[in-house]
Amino acid sequence: MELINQLLILLLISVVIFTIDVKQEYFPVPVVLVLIGIALSFISLFSGFTAEREVLYEIFIPGLLFVSAYQFSARAFKRNAWLIITLSTIGMVGTVFLLAAGIYWATALFYPLSWNLSLLLSAILVPTDPISVVSILKHSSGPNDLADILEGESMLNDGTSIVIFTIILGMVESGSSFSTLEFLASFGYVSLGGVGMGLVFGWILSHAIYITAHRDYQVMLSVLVAYGSFMLAEHFGFSGVLATVVTGISLSFTFLKENVREIEFRKALGGFWNVVNPILSSILFLFIGIQAAPYLDFGYWHLAFIIFALSVVARFIILGGSLFAVPKWRKKFSHFLSILILLSWSGIKGSMSVVLLLWTVDSPVKNLELFISLGFASILISFVLQSAGIYPLTKLLHRK
Repeated sequence: MELINQLLILLLISVVIFTIDVKQEYFPVPVVLVLIGIALSFISLFSGFTAEREVLYEIFIPGLLFVSAYQFSARAFKRNAWLIITLSTIGMVGTVFLLAAGIYWATALFYPLSWNLSLLLSAILVPTDPISVVSILKHSSGPNDLADILEGESMLNDGTSIVIFTIILGMVESGSSFSTLEFLASFGYVSLGGVGMGLVFGWILSHAIYITAHRDYQVMLSVLVAYGSFMLAEHFGFSGVLATVVTGISLSFTFLKENVREIEFRKALGGFWNVVNPILSSILFLFIGIQAAPYLDFGYWHLAFIIFALSVVARFIILGGSLFAVPKWRKKFSHFLSILILLSWSGIKGSMSVVLLLWTVDSPVKNLELFISLGFASILISFVLQSAGIYPLTKLLHRK
């Protein structure tokens, strides 16, 4: 009964905040929800409230990613496919190692972390969550492709971040040293397996819509495929996140046909997922605030701010190198530096970073309390500062 009361209160708060958001343009909903979640942790009803990592990872993440993927414009993906894929794979790996080097040297001055733990914290902080940013960029007067690139990169790098994280976590837990060959082999197996599983389920869903025109059955089928691709991929040791994302993107390409059947199917899915999506995302952000609160009372906030700054710098360097290396990408935007600053600042840490951090809470590795506190603090700093700053930064750069 207590759990039901907790969920009803969280849902009521979500409805109120989203109602305010409808009336206030650029209202940072995720930030407000996280801060409310932190405040709720001091209320007796939520004092012992915990959300297991498995619940967040296996219930919330697949649904949210499937919606983002199937609603993502297939035309936008085709226009920017190689750039999105490069940033979410090679760029992701490069950012992890560059940020890890920064964390390793920065923490040596205050509270030394080993190289493997620096890599692990970096893998946690690298995935982006642009929920509160994409809508602002789409309504700004900047290039249309900017929001599409950010959104597409975020969808795919959620999958690659989990692959990188699990490989490094295995090394930390086993106490083994980092092996480049082992890393590349594991990364290829888990990633390619997830993509392959997603293509199979995407093909099944794209053809299954012709079996029935009944809307309820179509929605049930989408839920089955979204979560089924995730669970089956995880069962075989592949990336469930990549499987779900690729399934959704495959469905997005099916909608390019724009026949009567595809249009009706899109309406059916929208009627369900457009209601479920804000419920899942809002409760998830409230969960994040409640879960983070106990870890935020520690004495190394200055180090968390340094780690946050390093994450922005690392993203700036890797993005700049990636975009500048290919003339076609460099010429895509007339104001290269402004676009690079916007993309770098838009790399907000969010739900996936929290899920990965909660993974370490359950780890058998001992003495990770400060590590976890640094992670939560860095995520919260990113969430508040970057979400609140993206709108004024967009306007400032546009004027310049």
